[in-house]
Amino acid sequence: MAWDEAQHALGVPEMDGTHREFAELAYALLVASDEDFPALFVRLHEHTRQHFEHEGKLMKACRFPAIGEHHSEHLRVLGELAHFSRGVAAGRLGLAREYVRNLPTWFAGHLATMDSALAGCLRKV
Repeated sequence: MAWDEAQHALGVPEMDGTHREFAELAYALLVASDEDFPALFVRLHEHTRQHFEHEGKLMKACRFPAIGEHHSEHLRVLGELAHFSRGVAAGRLGLAREYVRNLPTWFAGHLATMDSALAGCLRKV
């Protein structure tokens, strides 16, 4: 998934930078060899954990009204990543590759709804 400033940027530099890194990691996984995929998946999982932890702090800082829903979505995705990480660690890449192929669609929807609302909240503070 290539980063597209016009399509993906929310106007909050710290969010945009983290989202750019997520997009770059997701793209690297899309084109990764079977040899490189496991280490990249671990990097994506850790990046996403840190990314969501930071967004949680931003949500608290601006008293984001939809914090519960947004946090629940983060927990769901982290649970999925943990699930697929176990398969990847055991050498089973197929389901994780399918998950990664679907990340661009999830990311676009999450960015357009939850993250854009958070960005709006942060710009007001």
